Amino acid sequence: MTNAVDFSSLLCSRLCHDLLSPVGALNNGIELLADETDPEMRARCIELLAESARASANKLKFFRLAFGAAGGFADQVDTREARAAIEGLFGQDGKILLGWMVAEPSLNKTAIKILLNLALIAGDALVRGGRLDVGAEGSEIVIRAEGPRLVLDSELRDALLGWTSEDALSPRAAAAWLVHQLAKDVGGSVQVSEPEEGVLMFGATLPRP
Repeated sequence: MTNAVDFSSLLCSRLCHDLLSPVGALNNGIELLADETDPEMRARCIELLAESARASANKLKFFRLAFGAAGGFADQVDTREARAAIEGLFGQDGKILLGWMVAEPSLNKTAIKILLNLALIAGDALVRGGRLDVGAEGSEIVIRAEGPRLVLDSELRDALLGWTSEDALSPRAAAAWLVHQLAKDVGGSVQVSEPEEGVLMFGATLPRP
């Protein structure tokens, strides 16, 4: 049985995996900059360093809300923070267009974490880019991904629906299991559609506060 410490380790492994690329690029860029004397090449190195630093900061902001103590001690989290986190994670390179259909000015922490983690999984499934629509109204959360190629690993689907043995969880499926567990803890449920004709949909139904 996966306890809280084990699950925290899985989330940390996921976070470290996602940060490895931009942080590694920062390290490589600094090494190149130290040896480079050509002004144009130095300018390019600085540009790449800025891109890597921005990507690292965006990932950290997203994971703070999705995995960490979002909103501090407050019960509600400003939905503008969630939108900014998703835009920072997926909207910077222009490959994924974000549609935001959340009217509420704030959501409780559980809803925010479910929304963000479903958006993370859906965005990762858009391997060739596309459109990511995020909606929330009342007790319903809906995430829709549309693109030329959608890939949702069965491990993630099983974790979202609670079909995965906790002993078999991997860092890759940690976000999906977190969604399932958060919804289950408040008496809610998670729905996953079959990816058909380039469209994938996730839903979560939560009890009204």
